[in-house]
Amino acid sequence: MSVITHDFGADKRRTQQRFRKLLSLDALHETNVEANPLPYLERASERIFQLEKALFEAVLASRPAAGEEAGTDTVTIDAGEYRRLRATLAVVEAAHAHFSADDEDSL
Repeated sequence: MSVITHDFGADKRRTQQRFRKLLSLDALHETNVEANPLPYLERASERIFQLEKALFEAVLASRPAAGEEAGTDTVTIDAGEYRRLRATLAVVEAAHAHFSADDEDSL
């Protein structure tokens, strides 16, 4: 005797719920995602663009501007804070390098 399993569309509903949650939409949009996904895909694309823009701006902010001279002001922070800042910068630069490499590969 064998058992036939059927999810009755549960996987599809989970996918729609995950997509809705990623876009921060309420449950009312779930059926619309299936019926007309284009506006939601455009919204997701815009969110991705904004995140990439923020990542790029963070990398630019971490580098000295052209012609900027080193300041004489001294700022004191503890070693733990400095390590966290350096770790954060490393993550941002690695992500930027990864996305930049993906963009160059697609050209």
